[in-house]
Amino acid sequence: VLTKKKLQDLVREVDPNEQLDEDVEEMLLQIADDFIESVVTAACQLARHRKSSTLEVKDVQLHLERQWNMWIPGFGSEEIRPYKKACTTEAHKQ
Repeated sequence: VLTKKKLQDLVREVDPNEQLDEDVEEMLLQIADDFIESVVTAACQLARHRKSSTLEVKDVQLHLERQWNMWIPGFGSEEIRPYKKACTTEAHKQ
């Protein structure tokens, strides 16, 4: 899914002068593959839990939200997620 070329393009977006070591590239590609595999596996389990043989976006979203605290903009429900304002304690008010 993630190729060396895409990884290099992403690094150039962040810093055009940065060059990744070959070992670092391989490690990042392996981490990305492992992440994708674990997300798909968990999402398939969620689909199976709801008695479906079809993996849907909502299965992936639910796993990403619950396990990784990640939301993918542009996919899923139309609800707008409210910004949670941090509670101010008495110690912070002083």
